[in-house]
Amino acid sequence: MIRIAMLSYWHVHAWDYTKEVQQHPDTEVVAVWDEQPARGEEAAAKLGVPFIADLDALLARADIDGVVVDTPTNVHRDIMVRAAKAGKHIFTEKVLALTTQEADEIIAAVEQSDVRLTVSLPRLNHGYTTAIERIVRDGLLGQVTQVRTRLSHNGATADWLPAHFYNKEQCGGGALVDLGCHPMYLARLFLGMPVQVQASYGYVTGKEVEDNAVSILTTADGGIGIVEAGFVNAHSPFTIEVHGTEGSLLYGTPEDKVLYRSNKVSDQHWLEVEKEADRISAFQQWVEHIQNDTVAADNIRMARDLTVLMEASNRSVANGRTVRIDELDELN
Repeated sequence: MIRIAMLSYWHVHAWDYTKEVQQHPDTEVVAVWDEQPARGEEAAAKLGVPFIADLDALLARADIDGVVVDTPTNVHRDIMVRAAKAGKHIFTEKVLALTTQEADEIIAAVEQSDVRLTVSLPRLNHGYTTAIERIVRDGLLGQVTQVRTRLSHNGATADWLPAHFYNKEQCGGGALVDLGCHPMYLARLFLGMPVQVQASYGYVTGKEVEDNAVSILTTADGGIGIVEAGFVNAHSPFTIEVHGTEGSLLYGTPEDKVLYRSNKVSDQHWLEVEKEADRISAFQQWVEHIQNDTVAADNIRMARDLTVLMEASNRSVANGRTVRIDELDELN
């Protein structure tokens, strides 16, 4: 049995991950820590496990094998480096960190301590994603020239997001760093890693973080990615478009269907692609990596790239210009 400590209930998905731990036959929640002791004590009481106020004391315990990190994003680096140095496996909510330097420090600590890290990037595991990957990989769209991905809801206008999700210091941003993570890593997956980023943020509800955002990614061979996210749209469908020199693909416009049209097939109508079965969840993958002593190399690489693209987007808005990816090493 893998014994798990829940580190914070700050994030809205913390209880979802708690349920995953409880439902998995090989994991159990054995302790809780929270940067807000009252919240942590309440969670621990619900779970029937001890609340440990001293994080270092928790990480020193031999009866804890791993941690699930749902702390404010701005302390991810500190929490995860400490956990890794203590020999604890780490499952974390995205984003991995707010800067590339912080992400690299986490990854280095994980590698040095030989613990298992997995980041929750759930839409990589959905059947529509793997179906789209197959269409792109099979060359039915030719060279990919444009990817557009969008995820948006009305959390700010309908006022159902927790107030701390508008805290710029804790979150590192708003709609893009929260919701926009998903379309960002999907655009990265289908387009490849860009060489430059230019972003624009809107502040419809007057919060200190953006509630309406777009980031434009450009690759070395001229491909363009358009990543959109918002907290101010009531009925915006989750959308993926992939366009290439030989065809186009659409998903979520608005039906839950993958449609494509290609010069490389005889039928020139829009064709529906059968979605593949979902992969197991990121949490389940983490458990398997611990059990099999394997490394989530693809997941970690994608999580690092996501941090790079988020940092580049934030710097683009802050500086009012396009940011080259290779600048980040110099800036950090």
